[in-house]
Amino acid sequence: MLLSLELFVLLVLANGVPVVVARLLPNRTDWPVDAGLTWSDGRPLLGPSKTWRGLVSGTAACALFALWLDLGWMFGALFGALSLFGDLLSSFVKRRMGMDSSARAVWLDQLPEAALPMLMAWFWFPLPFWEIAAIAVLFALSNMLFSPLLYRLGIRKQPH
Repeated sequence: MLLSLELFVLLVLANGVPVVVARLLPNRTDWPVDAGLTWSDGRPLLGPSKTWRGLVSGTAACALFALWLDLGWMFGALFGALSLFGDLLSSFVKRRMGMDSSARAVWLDQLPEAALPMLMAWFWFPLPFWEIAAIAVLFALSNMLFSPLLYRLGIRKQPH
């Protein structure tokens, strides 16, 4: 049960730290991951909100937290990177669907960033698959529930 809680916190860190760092360091190291490139459909590859600052800060936060928990920094770095890769993947899909970077896509905005690292955790640790799936769904639901609150508190730029 403790490991499940630790994995949930790692998901929160991977996706929350980039938002906080962006607020603390606005317009600094906010280079877009896609370098402003467009796909063959003329739309941005990912969009301007997916930055190297976010990718590095989320991955580093997970590596440090996992090291502190004795899960190993390598596990944490891979977990964080996979979570953020899931976020990049959902952004790519949203751009292909013609959605703006701030547009809301329920489940698509939350599930890939939880499912990819949790699948890795399933191979890394002896956890039943139902528990891995439950953590991913719980993260997605909590993200949908708490994002509007974080927006009202001025932490997030979008209510979703």
